[in-house]
Amino acid sequence: MKLARDTWLTFSYEGGQLVHDPVTVAATLLNPVTYLLFFTPFLKSVMGAPSYGDAYRIYVPLLFCTVGLFGGLFAGFALLAAIRQGVISRYRVTPLSRIGLLLGRELVVAAMICFQAAVITLIALIFGLRVPPANFLLALIVLAIMVLLGVSISFAMAIGVRNESMLPSLMNGVAQPLSLLAGVLIPLSVAPLWVRRVALWNPWAWGANGMRAIFEGHIGDQVVWQSVIILAGLATVTAVLSSRLFTREIA
Repeated sequence: MKLARDTWLTFSYEGGQLVHDPVTVAATLLNPVTYLLFFTPFLKSVMGAPSYGDAYRIYVPLLFCTVGLFGGLFAGFALLAAIRQGVISRYRVTPLSRIGLLLGRELVVAAMICFQAAVITLIALIFGLRVPPANFLLALIVLAIMVLLGVSISFAMAIGVRNESMLPSLMNGVAQPLSLLAGVLIPLSVAPLWVRRVALWNPWAWGANGMRAIFEGHIGDQVVWQSVIILAGLATVTAVLSSRLFTREIA
């Protein structure tokens, strides 16, 4: 109960900071909305989709995966800034659970990216996308798990590296190959066989496949529950590891 309470208190505080900073929230929407509006027409032309609704049904789940992957993996910059500014050090004198402090921060990132996904979907609905509410909610759950996996990895790397000059290059070096191997930029169907085999070890590739099946209306497909199990299992493991590093950092 204490862990849940401390997680909620941290989530409420950090989330309140975002609510009172709408400019930052709006800025995070700029990139995905731009891609949604300007990349989808190219996709429709290249893939020969019969309508914009079909093009958005193909691209929106991939855009979900993109914002989930990059948004999660680059979340470590905020934690690194908090460590540098002494915010984390001040938590030493509080009775709040160290794990709750970390989980609360991770859930704020997941909530913000799910909000981005909701805005993306709303805009796509205006242009012809059709997705059942239950499918959309399931997609948000998969996205949230995907984000938590990325945030846990990012927080662990931020705590371990502690260098704001090195961290961007390191995170780009991780995020770019993962995005390519997830097929969110270039379809894996056109990749060589060995690349597709390597992609089987990429949890974000499973997430992308599951997300596509959800938007296509096949929520009962095997790939959907497989993606949830893989992502949830890895998110749990990485959350435990990052929590231990975080606890040691502010003990």
